[in-house]
Amino acid sequence: MQEVILALLAGLIVGFVFAAIKLPIPAPPALPGIMGIFGIYFGFKLFQWVSTTFFG
Repeated sequence: MQEVILALLAGLIVGFVFAAIKLPIPAPPALPGIMGIFGIYFGFKLFQWVSTTFFG
């Protein structure tokens, strides 16, 4: 849970700094960006499952 809070805090700080210096948000559009993050996470978990199930 601590990692989640730290990640959220880091995101808030970066978003604040980018807004303060009037730069665009350093992230893709909302839904595609979120789906990309989920895809990366689930792909990582799938690899771990496949590697331990079939090659472990």
